[in-house]
Amino acid sequence: MTLENYFLYVALVIVITLTPGPAILFIMTNSMLHGPKKTFFIATANIFGLFCLGAVTVSGLGVLIQTSQVAFDIIKYIGAVYLIYLGYKLIVQKNSPIDLTDTAQNHTAVSSRKLFARAYIVAISNPKSILFLTALLPQFIDIHKPLVLQFAVLIFTLMFFSFVFLMLFALLAYRARVWLSSQKRVDTIYKTSGGAFVLMGLLLATSSNK
Repeated sequence: MTLENYFLYVALVIVITLTPGPAILFIMTNSMLHGPKKTFFIATANIFGLFCLGAVTVSGLGVLIQTSQVAFDIIKYIGAVYLIYLGYKLIVQKNSPIDLTDTAQNHTAVSSRKLFARAYIVAISNPKSILFLTALLPQFIDIHKPLVLQFAVLIFTLMFFSFVFLMLFALLAYRARVWLSSQKRVDTIYKTSGGAFVLMGLLLATSSNK
């Protein structure tokens, strides 16, 4: 991989990681509702998910997904069902307005382990990540050179920018938390976020690898 190709890859990564998707929506929602400290676990889970997807790509499953409709459909529908389920839970669950006088309580309302697990599943079922890692990342790998080193450079570049931008979005969302100090607004953000997750699940279910 030449330096010119690497810079092209970096530019592509920046565009991809700045484009709104399930991971950004998930971290912004939880930052506003539970505080910025919790979002560290979400961002960490996301880049761990990217690493796992990237490892799968390099190991050869990425090629299988691109050539086998059955394999693509299995991964696609699992991700779609989870996104729809997560959105449904956001829509129907009962919520309370954020109490700005008791931030510590808000920060512990949801366990870090649970947020990490949810964020990891969102990451590995993210259609944007799947398509990027299976269709675009392999194009920057020179099969005549050591794969491990190339994979390390490409995937850690993606993980770095993804982590930085996710935390940036989380911070921006947290600064808007005052807007969520009313019951009606909290219900709005939950239902809107839930609806967006359901929509993304449906879009994933109807997507194609062609």
